[in-house]
Amino acid sequence: MHRKMTITLDEAVYEGLYRMVGRRKMSQFIEELLRPHVVDSSLDAGYQAMAADKAREAEAMQWCNALAMDMDDAAR
Repeated sequence: MHRKMTITLDEAVYEGLYRMVGRRKMSQFIEELLRPHVVDSSLDAGYQAMAADKAREAEAMQWCNALAMDMDDAAR
């Protein structure tokens, strides 16, 4: 979801932004500049690093399968 916001810029900054990215692309340009500073992506990087660890993923899969088998053996 996108939210609309009004900001105030110095005229020279606005004109430079207009020249560099164009009128229709200003919002996307500003969002891409701000995102790394205001959106915490440290969890994403951590999950990607964990998923890239093939040995850890294999061990986790074995653990999950063993747990599922234990549940099959459990009395109901």
